Amino acid sequence: MKFGLMFINVGPFVLPDHLEHLGRTAEEAGIESLFTVEHVAVPKGYQSEYPYSPTGKMPGDETAPIPDPILPLAFLASVTERVKLGTGVMIVPQRHPLYIAKQMATLDCLSGGRALFGAGIGWLEEEFDALGIPFKERAARTEETIRAVRELWKDGPCAFEGRFHRWDAVESYPKPVQPGGIPILVGGHVEGAARRAARVGDGFFPARGAPDELTALLAAMRDECGKIGRDPAEVEVTVGGAVRNVDDVKRYRDLGVSRIVMGPPAFDKEGLRKGLFEFRENILEKL
Repeated sequence: MKFGLMFINVGPFVLPDHLEHLGRTAEEAGIESLFTVEHVAVPKGYQSEYPYSPTGKMPGDETAPIPDPILPLAFLASVTERVKLGTGVMIVPQRHPLYIAKQMATLDCLSGGRALFGAGIGWLEEEFDALGIPFKERAARTEETIRAVRELWKDGPCAFEGRFHRWDAVESYPKPVQPGGIPILVGGHVEGAARRAARVGDGFFPARGAPDELTALLAAMRDECGKIGRDPAEVEVTVGGAVRNVDDVKRYRDLGVSRIVMGPPAFDKEGLRKGLFEFRENILEKL
């Protein structure tokens, strides 16, 4: 089992000394991966329901800083050596595939092949409105964009013809360091996301999921794999969840989960270090 941290670009982690401390400490404690979140803007008084909280609202108010998801990962690439660096998740339909391919490939080069591309469709309709992108098209745009990015990561020129994007042959360099391109983890905690992961993902990444909630999602992912003739074992499962003890880890592992991603144990330097090393002692060293 691998363990990661998410929400690593919010709050004090917008400051370089706090972000560096997080990256170095996480690596020292044995954390495998770090994931950023994304919102390019948060519309004032938004009414869309945040799907990961019973209140329907994101933690913090509209003024809470949410930095760009890729730039902090590039910063972390320069102060760490082993930890993987992922978007968790990038709101894919809000970005052009040419930019995604270039930025993620650049991150992979700067990090020596440690990039992970977490890809989601988004939930904040008012944010889409501000960008002039139809909210109802976001699922279809996401799948098309992922397919286009994969083509751009292949050797040689790439032409593309889709419903939302099209271009004649272009060269896009650098290419990712990782053979076959950067792993793409499709985010979401509904059946549509599970099936999307089977069709276009290297992994499935429900950002929340107690073991009993995952059963139906993973069944849908595996069912879709069967429909398209794909081995479900090819889809690595990452889940956002709480780990209280080794038994929690075993329950996730028995479901086929390969990575558990948690929030930071604290946001101050001392508390973060204490929490991560307690996790190492109580969980990592007992597995």
